[in-house]
Amino acid sequence: MEPPRHRKHTYPLPPALRSSTESGDRTAQYHEKSGWIYGRSKNTLERIQDDRYQKNRETNIHWPFQSRAEWRLGKFLAENLTQAQINTFLKLDWLDGQKPSFTSACQLLDWMDTLPSGPGWQVMQLEVDGYDTGKKIDLIYRDGLEVVESLFGNPIFAQNMTFDPLRIQRNGEEEYGEWFTAQEATRIQDTLPDGATLVPVIAASDKTPITRYMGGLEMHPLFLTIANIDADVRMKATAHAWRCVAFVPVVKFEVHSDYQTILQSRLWHKCVDIVTEKLKRATNCGEFMADPFGDVRCCYTPLVAWTADLPEQQLIATKPWDLNAFQKLAKANHLLGVHLPFWRDWKNSDVCCFLVPEILHTVHKLFFDHVLKWCKEVVGSDELDTHYKVHHKHVGVRHFAAGVSHVSQMTGREYRDIQRTIVPMIAGAAPSTMVRPVHALIDFFYLAQRPLHTESSIRSMEASLSEFHSTKHAIITASGRSGKENFNIPKLELLLSFADAIRRSGSLIQYSADVSERLLITHCKTPFARTNKQPNFAEQIVRLLDREERMRLLDVYLLLHEYNEPLVNAASDEEDLLCSADPTSAWVSHVAPGEQYHFNSPRPTRNIFTDGISSSGATAALSVTITPDRTKLRIVDIGDIYMLPDFTTRLEEYILQCTGGSTSHSIFQSFNEIMVWHKFCIQRYSVSRPSTIMPSQVVQAQPPSTSFPLGNCDAVLLNVDGQSQHNPDHVAQVRVVFRMTRSHRSQEPPPPFLAQPLLYVQPFHIIATPESQLDTCLWMLERVYSPSLRPTSACHVGFILPLTEVCHSADLVPAFGKEVDRTVTLATSQEVYQRFYLNYYTNKEAFDTLYEYRSVQI
Repeated sequence: MEPPRHRKHTYPLPPALRSSTESGDRTAQYHEKSGWIYGRSKNTLERIQDDRYQKNRETNIHWPFQSRAEWRLGKFLAENLTQAQINTFLKLDWLDGQKPSFTSACQLLDWMDTLPSGPGWQVMQLEVDGYDTGKKIDLIYRDGLEVVESLFGNPIFAQNMTFDPLRIQRNGEEEYGEWFTAQEATRIQDTLPDGATLVPVIAASDKTPITRYMGGLEMHPLFLTIANIDADVRMKATAHAWRCVAFVPVVKFEVHSDYQTILQSRLWHKCVDIVTEKLKRATNCGEFMADPFGDVRCCYTPLVAWTADLPEQQLIATKPWDLNAFQKLAKANHLLGVHLPFWRDWKNSDVCCFLVPEILHTVHKLFFDHVLKWCKEVVGSDELDTHYKVHHKHVGVRHFAAGVSHVSQMTGREYRDIQRTIVPMIAGAAPSTMVRPVHALIDFFYLAQRPLHTESSIRSMEASLSEFHSTKHAIITASGRSGKENFNIPKLELLLSFADAIRRSGSLIQYSADVSERLLITHCKTPFARTNKQPNFAEQIVRLLDREERMRLLDVYLLLHEYNEPLVNAASDEEDLLCSADPTSAWVSHVAPGEQYHFNSPRPTRNIFTDGISSSGATAALSVTITPDRTKLRIVDIGDIYMLPDFTTRLEEYILQCTGGSTSHSIFQSFNEIMVWHKFCIQRYSVSRPSTIMPSQVVQAQPPSTSFPLGNCDAVLLNVDGQSQHNPDHVAQVRVVFRMTRSHRSQEPPPPFLAQPLLYVQPFHIIATPESQLDTCLWMLERVYSPSLRPTSACHVGFILPLTEVCHSADLVPAFGKEVDRTVTLATSQEVYQRFYLNYYTNKEAFDTLYEYRSVQI
């Protein structure tokens, strides 16, 4: 091999160092003795060519299929139909003129089995000496090291990988995001030989029933990925950054029930031991692997994180015991009594470190099981349901039309949707002393989910948790929780470990079980549903899983040959690639947009910044559809259609202001028609990670209709001058989105201030700041009325400004008070109520919104 060389400058930058719009001093320092290169080899996709059928593919790349079309047909049939259905399809009369070269389902599946393959699946039968299970114990697995090597060398992830620990300093503070920026990365690298490359292993598992067709079969699917792949990619289940490596069986031993759990736990650890045996060997001695660029590195594979719920964590975190005395000691100490845990000989893998806090089951489940229950007890289930029913509905945000207490079990997404509005929903209906600890805990939840942390943000998170504990007695006082129950909640105690876990392992959102919960369906229940209850179902699963792996690899392999543009050469600096949640989809859209529908991948985020309208200050991008929702309206008609009697007057004021006081009569003669849109989109960069573009948000401005008699309009934050006489407080409701157009007789080009979309908005006045409201820490707003008229919907103060003055969408929650007026509905609440909370929790990316709204100078 060549002598070792240092890191190439062509490798992609880690997420923390990519292009950023963020201001502030930021420095980065790589580890001095990591990442040497020892030669050249083939990456994962290049290695799949080295099988015994490669000569057949030299003349026909689609072999054994005759053409690309026949391969697509075969893939579709194998993925979607049973063997009987495939045979029926092949016998259809309309196929007589163009029958494929395979004549039966058996032949098609045999052909699929000759395709290039990745790490192979296998079955191992296990026995537990001295104990009978009644059924054979089949471990379905593949070698963990082969899977890790396949991931590490996969060019699909070439532009989304990090190879070296680095320390980020932002404004003098340590920054923690990806695992490679955390303390454990530097600590482990320091223990390795000079030039070693870390390939940190992240695992996930969860006990799940395979109920369909399998007679109540249960197992523990085991998944692996590597921390080298960016967290944004790993967090998408359809990006294929996670690989299933084992189906650990759950068997019932024919023993006394007191020993059932002990034996099942021992069996689980034994199975994981088999799967990870070579990974542990590589951690001790190192293993030469090729990265996506074909550079050979000496790699070490410590276990750095394990995503699991609390019962699964208890299964993993058992304590070794002497074989002869473990039963009595284990029972006395509430331990499982496993004497050979799988991690006992895994170097640099500490169970206290790799069992990271898990957001889905610890944070969101804690909210649903306890915090929401406290709110229901204090406010009343019916009253709280009514608050959610009449709350204004936003596009893209879950609305609870039936309330929040109608079901006993929800999904993680529903937990998060309720959290976003729980504080303003209970404000006024619950005692302020009880709202304060709830608000403090919700703040902690949101801060804990940030993708980037500094010591300041960690201190803020700890301060929120401390505030909760110092004020939580008010929940008992308000009868939200029985005094006998106290607060001895295991999940609540786990929150104390979050700060140290962030410093050790990076942001916790990257270890959320949302991904593994999705993988349980796509990689476990769905494949097993395609088998039957025959005794050899394990062999069926092995063949099925191998076949799916072959088909997925071949799709990318064929595109590589057809378009002759390697994945590793994809332009990593292009915004459309950076914004994509899936690197495969990004590359396919780059070289072959017409092929995207063949790949199961997340929908890429539309980048409005490339073709939209930039807001003033370029902090946001705005977009309206090419075709307006309504065209050729007269100016005088807007007041009647939108119930805005002062629209014409405000438009004249806007024109006079833009022309420096000149008359607006000639402009009205030339531009006497208006185009109207009912919505526009706004998009921003992530506040926590400025190189990431967030999904766009829709802002509605619909006129009164049968469904919404007072209109359906959203609120925004504005970027206008703080001294403006119209809107000193920067928060307004959008009533009309429009643009003036010239009449048929006029050939005069529009002046610049009329050439862009305009908004008619109605402002809100801030009557209370977060500092003055210790219970909610929210801004309280009030509608602005004409001083000479009584407060009715017809006399709201309004004004006109360019669309570019919008900087953020906003969610307003009415100040419902002690009890909601039962005549108010979803369609009228935004107009009937006069006071609102500016809710900084509502956003698809909650951690961004909390950070940003508190930093905005409103």
